[in-house]
Amino acid sequence: MKKDFAQVVRTGAVVLLAATTSLMMQPLLAQRAQRGGPRTPPLLMTSPAWEDGGVIPDKYTQAAGSAAVSPELHWSQVPPGTRSFVLLLHDPEPVLNKSPKMDITHWLIWNIPGTSTGLPEGVPAGTLPDGSRQVSLRANGYMGPGAPPGPYHHYTFELYALDTVLDVPQGTPQQAAATRMAVFAAMDGHVLGKAELVARFHR
Repeated sequence: MKKDFAQVVRTGAVVLLAATTSLMMQPLLAQRAQRGGPRTPPLLMTSPAWEDGGVIPDKYTQAAGSAAVSPELHWSQVPPGTRSFVLLLHDPEPVLNKSPKMDITHWLIWNIPGTSTGLPEGVPAGTLPDGSRQVSLRANGYMGPGAPPGPYHHYTFELYALDTVLDVPQGTPQQAAATRMAVFAAMDGHVLGKAELVARFHR
């Protein structure tokens, strides 16, 4: 009986740590349940380069060195009233076995126009002509997956549809963590929908 109780406690601690980490990395989604009408279909995101949960091609990773480019992404079933999108690429797995803290920001791009249905391959660094701003740990642009040899890491692309445009200035790579916190703080209460796309990678 004591042994079973200890196992329950350990399992609960792992779940709590995962939940705490998730809350630190993203704000609570706004509650937008419709009453008296059909439910809005969920926001979807795909890539022609790999299937959800599949292995991402090396050309989009640090295995390609300086030649690495961002992948082509598509999304659909955009919620009504969407004014902008936020896209985050990160690897949450290392954090789960450590103290709750923010993981590495591989790519954060915000103020993607609400009329957009995706991103092309090879998004250039810096503020884009459509007003999108972006940052990562190493550049004002995309930083691909770079897990070392060993088990696969599950890199997560998270797409958020917002009912607003964020007033968060362009940061520098040295400010990537602070910029990410500012973006997600500004998103709070404005999320209409969320989609995820997972890519596995290791050296």
